[in-house]
Amino acid sequence: MKTVLICDDEPLIRMGLKAMLMDLGFEDVLECGDGKSAVEMAMASFPDMAVLDVVMPEMDGITAAKEIKKKLKIPIILLTNCFDAQTAKRAAESGIAAFLTKPLREQDLVPAIEIALAHTEHVEDLKEKIEDLKETIENRKVIEKAKGTLMEKQRMSEADAYRAMQKMAMDKRKSLRQVADGILKGV
Repeated sequence: MKTVLICDDEPLIRMGLKAMLMDLGFEDVLECGDGKSAVEMAMASFPDMAVLDVVMPEMDGITAAKEIKKKLKIPIILLTNCFDAQTAKRAAESGIAAFLTKPLREQDLVPAIEIALAHTEHVEDLKEKIEDLKETIENRKVIEKAKGTLMEKQRMSEADAYRAMQKMAMDKRKSLRQVADGILKGV
């Protein structure tokens, strides 16, 4: 991990947080004091992680986090002076990876970063698996439809139609999906 964006409207908080993050091995710490700037900096510099204060001028941290997460798949940690259920609910709905209260202590920051990174990686893995499953289902639908077309047009059994499609795929060195697409197009 190399770059982190920190955004807090209090310069002393930013300074302390920057020192902690540099001690933890972050090479580049980007700083700003309002949510709108945080979104702009994130889009311009693609940080590996962001730490945002909840209450800031221009745009609050949760709204900024939502905007950043629309484009970047990075963990975002929120900081707050006071914890309330409504803020926690908004944070959870926006995909925040961790939530910390001020005054921030380094011993709280380390596990929050580790959990945020693990959570974000897990979520991205699940999204990839979902996309793979959607593709598999779509392929299966097309293959079944093509198999049905063969069964109807060539008066084949289901097993024979499937074997014929498999043979065409092997002979043409194409995937079963490509063969199915060809059958449905009448090729």
